[in-house]
Amino acid sequence: MDRRQFIEYVESNQRAVRRFLTALCCGDTDLADDLAQDTFMKAYLACDGFRGDSKLSTWIYRIAYNTFLTSRRNVQNHSPITEAESMGSSERADKNFEYQDLYSALGQLGESERSAVLLHYMQGYALNEIAEITASSTDAVKQRLSRARKHLKGLLTE
Repeated sequence: MDRRQFIEYVESNQRAVRRFLTALCCGDTDLADDLAQDTFMKAYLACDGFRGDSKLSTWIYRIAYNTFLTSRRNVQNHSPITEAESMGSSERADKNFEYQDLYSALGQLGESERSAVLLHYMQGYALNEIAEITASSTDAVKQRLSRARKHLKGLLTE
């Protein structure tokens, strides 16, 4: 892959990667933007190492997921989202808060369940691709999706 191909990929896919990271970060767009920038920087620096064993998008999402996990390990004081619980629903809600209930529910899932849901339903990845991105088995991905659906159903119907 050359520089031009990489730039074309980033220009056409950066919104999807940012959306994925925003959801992983439970709506924290500033953190998601920082992680997306780190992801694309890491990918650019390592693009010579891309062998084409998988799709380019799978490779980029693997880097994004690992960048997210690394950022979580580096955070010492993580507190759950409390602002979303106190916001309630308002007719005049700002567009930025349109998905706050979903982000709040996703924030209550474990990271492995959350990433499986986001990759499958939001990004449209197949189970085997999610397994490759998250370095797990296809059966584990199926189990995570099943558990996540059950948890989200309970959280969103409350």
